[in-house]
Amino acid sequence: MIWIDLEHKLPTDANIPGWVPWTQTQWDTWLAESARLCGELAALNAANRRDERNALIDAHSNHWGQLKPWLQALSGGKCWFSEVKDLYSHYDVEHFRPKKEAKAIDSTVRDGYWWLAFDYMNFRLCGNVGNRKKGGWFPLQTGSRCSTYADQCEEEETAYLLDPIDIEDVKLLAFDEEGKAIAHPDATVWETQRVEVTAERLKLNEHPALPEERRKVWAKVSGLIAIYQRNIARCRNGGNETAKQKAKEAAQQVYEMTRPAAELSAVARWCVLFRNDQKLARLV
Repeated sequence: MIWIDLEHKLPTDANIPGWVPWTQTQWDTWLAESARLCGELAALNAANRRDERNALIDAHSNHWGQLKPWLQALSGGKCWFSEVKDLYSHYDVEHFRPKKEAKAIDSTVRDGYWWLAFDYMNFRLCGNVGNRKKGGWFPLQTGSRCSTYADQCEEEETAYLLDPIDIEDVKLLAFDEEGKAIAHPDATVWETQRVEVTAERLKLNEHPALPEERRKVWAKVSGLIAIYQRNIARCRNGGNETAKQKAKEAAQQVYEMTRPAAELSAVARWCVLFRNDQKLARLV
């Protein structure tokens, strides 16, 4: 999972690699259409015409689809949840809070967050391997407030699903040398539950190619760390320029693999941090 600072990004921003910024007029037009569609949804909901309301959402999927290239650019082309590109299949614009119905942890169903169907702050970029299984799944912790159109309190909900735009959520997800997504060693019981159910629902461990690719990244970084440490030891007592160069090259490769734009950069980073070595930690 990669943190995306969605709260402070807009399609009009000119400093997003791989993105041709929209003009302010384009963005204002998109927002106005979102507001118009939300108004139509509210009218249908008030008239208790739920099927028509949901049909209207489906009929305008192209509206959120216009932002897919921007969402891709924000993550360097990576799925926000799996942190890979093609390996997790094609991209969907995923609605973090499901738009038509929401399923609880026991599979009971409540009405969805239809008023957020065209709200870009509810959009996440997700490979369809995970998005297909997630569907309308969005359970809340027992006792949590539950947002409705009449009482919109999304920020007060205590959700199971980890959110890529919440940096504290992203920090909860760690990895092991076998390529498995696991909870941070310091996670609480509740935080561990969140990691486990998120991994299960988004197939972060079930999709075989994904943990296998993580395992390869971990093994590669481990090998580079070994090269780095071996050559650092060789030049401690003198000017072994060959060893210094080899250590520098290994360190540079580790650095590149832990940069946000790299696939599975979080796995590479955890491979370094797992050793709990302050000198190694400087590599990332």
